[in-house]
Amino acid sequence: MVTRLPVIESDGEVGDLSGITASHFKPAAEVLSPSLLKKLGVRGPQALKGRITIHLSRDVLETFQAMGEGWQTRMDAALRDWLKDHPAA
Repeated sequence: MVTRLPVIESDGEVGDLSGITASHFKPAAEVLSPSLLKKLGVRGPQALKGRITIHLSRDVLETFQAMGEGWQTRMDAALRDWLKDHPAA
């Protein structure tokens, strides 16, 4: 008979996990809320992008940031769209 060790003890602290095996765990999709699942895998391959420092007009920066999470990705998309009509010389 397998004894189940409590992961959270009565005082709210994490208990001894030495007896826990992988069979005690469930896939994230079964236990996470839909809002957290949506965030899994959101970030793309980071090696394809370069980190820079850029000075932007305050109003431009604040407008993109006001759009919420993902503002940097939207700014990247806006610049890509601009490049379609303004090819490099």
